[in-house]
Amino acid sequence: MTLLAWLALALALLPAVTAAVNLVVLRPPRPATGEDLVSILIPARNEAANLGPTLAAALASTGTPVEVVVADDHSTDGTPEIVADLAARDPRLRLVAVPALPPGWTGKNHACHVLAGAARGRHLLFIDADVRLAPHAAAALAGEATRRGAALVSGVPRQVTASPGERLTVPTINLLLLGYLPVPLMRRRPHDPSLGTACGQLVLIAADAYRATGGHGAIRAGLHDGVQLPRVFRRAGLRTDLVAGAGLAECRMYDGFAPAWAGFSKNAHEGLATPRALPVWTLLLAGGHLLPILVSAAALAGAAPAGPAFAALALSFGTRTAITVAAREDWRTIPLHPAIVAVALALQWNALLRPRRAGVAQWKGRTYPVSD
Repeated sequence: MTLLAWLALALALLPAVTAAVNLVVLRPPRPATGEDLVSILIPARNEAANLGPTLAAALASTGTPVEVVVADDHSTDGTPEIVADLAARDPRLRLVAVPALPPGWTGKNHACHVLAGAARGRHLLFIDADVRLAPHAAAALAGEATRRGAALVSGVPRQVTASPGERLTVPTINLLLLGYLPVPLMRRRPHDPSLGTACGQLVLIAADAYRATGGHGAIRAGLHDGVQLPRVFRRAGLRTDLVAGAGLAECRMYDGFAPAWAGFSKNAHEGLATPRALPVWTLLLAGGHLLPILVSAAALAGAAPAGPAFAALALSFGTRTAITVAAREDWRTIPLHPAIVAVALALQWNALLRPRRAGVAQWKGRTYPVSD
């Protein structure tokens, strides 16, 4: 137990230090104004419940001229009617129809490819249909991209979690990003694909760089654009960067545990759920956030040294608390932290094993093959 207590402390210290550094260097983009057109691009498939507020927020953008383009991807609800009605009153808004999905493409990548072809702006701001932009977001992201010389800039919007199931799943995003991605190293090694990451909910890309790299066409079969797109750009010798995104936008990704499980499972096999990566991530996450609970319980029983055990527990919950405050997440996720990590690992292991049984991933009414 003594060895486990010290191991827990070491594995809890890693994300604590990484998060502390990241929270200092990962800043919100400074307010900016510009004259270059920003194209706000929204892929939409059966998004009638989300689209009204999303469009209103996008059209309220300030600081730079914008156009808003929505790609209707064969919706069967009122999605196109909502867009068409608002577009009749605001010429900055356009609706484009997505052609039939070609072989070898996934739906979102194809819709984003169509959107980029219709866009007129110098910068392309891709957002999901459930993302509400702050008025200054488009101008601030475009200004940050120009200042940093970055072809791609992304940030994680403030995550709205309105149900217990969402609180058990969604906070994993910022834990992994802030606790385990060394942002200073990412910036010092701008062409290292392994350090490239983005949040697919909010991604601004220079239009010329998008077209030069092929954009979503370069990852046409992928399901996790937040992982794959930055790697494409970095391999092409282009800089990508991250900013603190909680003040730029907010998003309610899912409306319960089952949709969240399905959504994160869809992306898992292109993220952590690989035979090589997941055992390492299991050690890091379970060792740094679950093992401290076990050794602290053992310490209370006199079976483990109290110092490293309780220090590991304090570091784990302290990391979660700091991330929660910085990302403006629901404070009720803090006491759920060990359960959040346990659910994340269960989801990833299920996703790793599931392709061997099913061979497909399902999303938005479509089925895609996935590899082992």
